[in-house]
Amino acid sequence: MTTPSPSMPPSSGQPDQVEALGLSGRIARQFQANALTPLLAIVAMLLGLFAVLVTPREEEPQINVTMANVIIPFPGASSADVEKMVAGPAEQVLSQIHGIEHTYSVSRPGAAVLTVQFQVGVPRTEALVRLYDVLNANKDWLPQGLGVMEPIVKPKGIDDVPVLAVTLWSQDGQSALELERVARSVEAELKRVKGTREVQTIGGPGQAVHVWLEPARLRERGVSVQQLQQAVASANLGMPSGTVADTSAGSPGMLTVETGEFMRSADEVGDIVVAVSQGRPVYLREVARVEAGAQLPQRHVWFTPGAAMQAGADAAAPAAVQPGQVFPAVTVSVTKKPGQNAVDVSRAVRVRLDELKNTVIPDNVHVTVARDYGETAAEKANKLIQKLAFATASVIVLVGFALGKREAVIVGLAVILTLTATLFASWAWGFTLNRVSLFALIFSIGILVDDAIVVVENIHRHRMLTPGVPLATIIPRAVDEVGGPTILATLTVIAALLPMAFVSGLMGPYMSPIPINSSMGMALSLGIAFTVTPWLALKLTDTRAGHEAHGPGKIGRGLQSVFSRTLTPLLASAGKRWLLLVGILVALLLSVGLTLIQAVVLKMLPFDNKSEFQVVVDMP
Repeated sequence: MTTPSPSMPPSSGQPDQVEALGLSGRIARQFQANALTPLLAIVAMLLGLFAVLVTPREEEPQINVTMANVIIPFPGASSADVEKMVAGPAEQVLSQIHGIEHTYSVSRPGAAVLTVQFQVGVPRTEALVRLYDVLNANKDWLPQGLGVMEPIVKPKGIDDVPVLAVTLWSQDGQSALELERVARSVEAELKRVKGTREVQTIGGPGQAVHVWLEPARLRERGVSVQQLQQAVASANLGMPSGTVADTSAGSPGMLTVETGEFMRSADEVGDIVVAVSQGRPVYLREVARVEAGAQLPQRHVWFTPGAAMQAGADAAAPAAVQPGQVFPAVTVSVTKKPGQNAVDVSRAVRVRLDELKNTVIPDNVHVTVARDYGETAAEKANKLIQKLAFATASVIVLVGFALGKREAVIVGLAVILTLTATLFASWAWGFTLNRVSLFALIFSIGILVDDAIVVVENIHRHRMLTPGVPLATIIPRAVDEVGGPTILATLTVIAALLPMAFVSGLMGPYMSPIPINSSMGMALSLGIAFTVTPWLALKLTDTRAGHEAHGPGKIGRGLQSVFSRTLTPLLASAGKRWLLLVGILVALLLSVGLTLIQAVVLKMLPFDNKSEFQVVVDMP
C-alpha cells in the first residue's frame, strides 16, 4: 500500500487547490465538480426548446421599411391638372422631411397618390410623426378655394404583405360580381381567425345601382337633372334630428333620434320622389330606368389552371378543367398582425376555409391557394433544421472516429447546448426562424465545435501522457493550457464577422442574423467549453488504466501514422522549400474542397419557389 505523494493528488477527484492556473483553468476547476453545472446545462437546453416553439417562422428576414401613401383628393380635376397643381408641389413639400429615401407620385383624375419611403432604420412612429408635422405645417402650399381636400395618410409596412392568398373561381360561368358576394361573406369569417390583421378581396367590381335617365319623360314632367340629383342625395341620408327623455331604466336619460336611412336596394331607389307634377308625386322609376348591377371594374383577376392541376396535384380541382382555360375569379388576401407566427396564422385560415366549404362557399365555387407564405416558411425552416442536425451529427461522428466514443458524446452535448442557447439568444434579440438565421447556424457549426474539440482533445492528450493522475487535476491543467489560444481564436473570428452587422441599407438588416447569430454562438461555445465541457469530461471520460484505454481508435491511429510518416521527413529535412510547397498545395486542395462543399450545400438549400397555379392580376 502506497501513500500519495504531494506532487500526485489522491484519486478522490479533488483538484490541487495550490496549483496556479490562468483564467480558463480556474473557471474549469470551479465548474468541473459544481452541482450548478448540470443545472445550467439543463436550463440552456430548455431555453432552446422554448425558443424553437415560440419563435415565429418566416421565409425571409422581416425588414420593416416604413412607407406611407399620401392621398390628396382633387375632385373634378383631370390627371394633367392634378400633376401640375397638386402632385408636383406636394413632392417638393414632402422632400423636406429628414430621413426620406425617395418620393414619387401618381396622378389620377380626381386625386394624387404620393408614396413616401423612409430610410432603413428610421423608427415607424418617428417617421409618421415627421410626415404629419410636415403636412400640417404646409397647409398653405395651395391657393385657397382651389377645391383640394385634406391629405389622407395610409402607412405601409412589412405586415401589409399577405401571408395567404386564395382564389375563388367557378367553371360554371359565374361572374366576378357573384364571386365577390361569396368573397365578402368569407372575409367576415376569416377576420375572426386569431392572428389575422386585414382581409381584402381583389378583383371584384363592387355592387352599384345604375340610374339610366329618360330625357323625354323628364321633359314631360318638368324635372331637371339637378333636381333629380338633389332628391336622390337628400333621400340617401341619415342624420340625428334631436333628443328625447328616457325614463325606462329608472333614471332620467336622453335618447338620440335619427331620421332618414340609406338606400339598400334598387326598389328603394326607384321609390324616391324627385318632384311634384300636376298635383301628383313623380317617382324616380317614372323618369329613369333603375337597375342593380356592378360598378365599372377597376381591376380584374383571372384563374388559369396549370400543369400541376392536370397532374392531379390539387385533389379538390375538377377533373374537367384543362390547362390553359381562363375563368373569372376573385382573390382573398390575408395579412397577419405584427409578431404573429405566419405558419400558425396560415394554417388556421386554411382550416377555417375548409369549414366554410358547402356552407358559406357554394359547392360549385372552387378555392385554390395561390400563395401560402406560412407553408413555404415552414417547409424551408424544417429543411434547414434538418441540415443543421445533419451537420451536427457529422461532426460528432468524425470526432468519434478520431478520439473515441466518449469524447464524441462530450463534444456532441457541448455543440447541442451551444445551438440551443444560441437559438434562445436569437429569439431574445428579436430574430425569427428564417433561412438566413438558420443558415448562420449552419455556417458557424464548424466554428462552434472548435472550442469543445480543442478542450476535449487536450484533456484526452493529457490523459494519455499521465494516465495515473486523477481527472480532477488533469482537466484544469488541460483547459488552462489551451485557454488563451482558444479565447484569442474565438475573439478573432467574432471581430471578423461582427462588422457585417453594421452594414447600412436593405442588405444590413437582411444579412444581420449571420454576424449576430454567429458571434453569439461562438461566445456561448467558448463559455460552454470552459464550464460544461470540463464537467462532462470528468463524468464521461474513461478512467481505466493503460495507454490503450485512452488512445485514439483504429482510424485515429491510422491517421496519426500517416501524418507521422508524411510530415516527419519534411520537418527533419534541411530544405524548407519542400515544406512550403507542400503547405501551398494542401492549402489549395483545402480551398477547392471547401468551395465544392459550399456549392453542394447551397444547391441543397431550399431557395426555389415553385408555383402550381397562376393568378393574373391587372391593376390600373
